[in-house]
Amino acid sequence: MEILLNDLIAKSRKMMASHEYSKCEKLIRKAMEAYPDNAIPHNIMGILYESRGDHIGAMKHFRAAWALDPTYRPSLMNLENFGKLFSDKTFIFDEPDEEGE
Repeated sequence: MEILLNDLIAKSRKMMASHEYSKCEKLIRKAMEAYPDNAIPHNIMGILYESRGDHIGAMKHFRAAWALDPTYRPSLMNLENFGKLFSDKTFIFDEPDEEGE
């Protein structure tokens, strides 16, 4: 089963909103296997871990995403946001729209 990265973003966002964390984690792990050099699955795994209260695990995945692709802004934005003492808990799943910035 091929997992498209745009589908991964949409599906994981929906699963996390409905607290289907285990199902979401399985989907993300499959994407990590299919795309081992891509930052997107690691960024989303970081969001999942942060949603479940595992801050250290989340930061590891945000850093892994950033290391895989330093130009992928969502991982950097999540690193900066959740690295603060008082985070606003805003998750960045995908690149912001150019108009929305």
